[in-house]
Amino acid sequence: MKTEVLRGQYRVLLSQRRWLLGLLVLASCHVAASEPRALDQLINARLSHMKDVAAYKWLHGLPIEDLAREKTVIRAARQTGLQSGLTIKSSRWFFTAQIEAAKEIQRYWFTEWQQTGAPQTAPDLGTEIRPKLIALGNQIVTALAAPPRRAEFSLHAEGLTDETAAKLVVATLAIEFYANQLEQVIQSKTLRVGTTLDYAPFSYETETQPLGIDLDLAADLAKALGAELVIFKTSWPTLMADLHEGKFDIGMSGISINLERQKTALFSLPHHSGGKTPISRCEDIEKFDSLAKIDQPNTRLVVNPGGTNQQFVLANITQADHRVHDDNRTIFNEIIRGKADLMITDAIEVRLQSALHPELCATMPEQTLTFQQKAFLLPQDPIWKAFVDTWLGQRTGEGEVDKAFRRHLAE
Repeated sequence: MKTEVLRGQYRVLLSQRRWLLGLLVLASCHVAASEPRALDQLINARLSHMKDVAAYKWLHGLPIEDLAREKTVIRAARQTGLQSGLTIKSSRWFFTAQIEAAKEIQRYWFTEWQQTGAPQTAPDLGTEIRPKLIALGNQIVTALAAPPRRAEFSLHAEGLTDETAAKLVVATLAIEFYANQLEQVIQSKTLRVGTTLDYAPFSYETETQPLGIDLDLAADLAKALGAELVIFKTSWPTLMADLHEGKFDIGMSGISINLERQKTALFSLPHHSGGKTPISRCEDIEKFDSLAKIDQPNTRLVVNPGGTNQQFVLANITQADHRVHDDNRTIFNEIIRGKADLMITDAIEVRLQSALHPELCATMPEQTLTFQQKAFLLPQDPIWKAFVDTWLGQRTGEGEVDKAFRRHLAE
């Protein structure tokens, strides 16, 4: 119904031929503005670069229409739009209309130059113009999604006809949003999983593919939803920011439930329980078999940044030296090579690493310094959480979760 109304308004605009784009706002639309640059300003800024694009193509003998590039732009816009909950259909309509407007302006300048003479120079398309267009495209998506709307909306660029401008305005007004995260995943047929790929056995990568308990379960969840699995590589320091920016639908990377994360996110039901425990070279077990022995001035701890391991060390280690090692995939080599004495991490990781490296041992076997549960990180969307919990409960009861753990913890 909304689409038909918008199309009707578009036909009225064309028939009048005397229209004021500043009055084109529907009370129910989601046209957005971001101060100091509003949506129409951003779109106009992008269209203003089309003369330079045309000049570059003219000077290099390139065609105006590049269908392969158009597909790339629309595909990238589709993914960026999902971060803000824009529907695939309406974002495709908008960006297709924007591309058509861009081509019309380029054709206008080609015609002008055929009559008046060609430009002598142009900025480089790859290094100068395109980065600006990409940045503006991202800002446009953000502006499409962010209230409040403005009471006026004006598009203008030399070479842009009234008809094409009206199509772009109507496509802008037709922007729609998914009602919730579950609807977005199902209708877009895309499940975006945020994972660090540095935390075996939950999430890690080989030279050929990402692997892990959580990635096995991610593939199962995608299948249950009839969606394509898209891996978004996040990191422990940026995990929460990436979630809040909508870069993934669900975080699956051996993520520990804690109160700080819970303040701004939701968690699924837990799929693993454990806690922190130390790991060192096997000959040093007796030196580090208690927290009191560990927290001594001559002890050298190594810790990965941004996660619960670092939080534990900062809260509980007051005398021992601790050093941050940025690469979680090589951090245990620091202990093996004698550059650090030990690390405090999750018991399940200690179990795996001591199996992979015979020179490493748990210094407090069968003991943990904390109680932690691991689960899947979710945006604050109870409908999405309810689905994930139901799926996880079923897979747990069917034994699939246990099978995933056994596959990646085989010793």
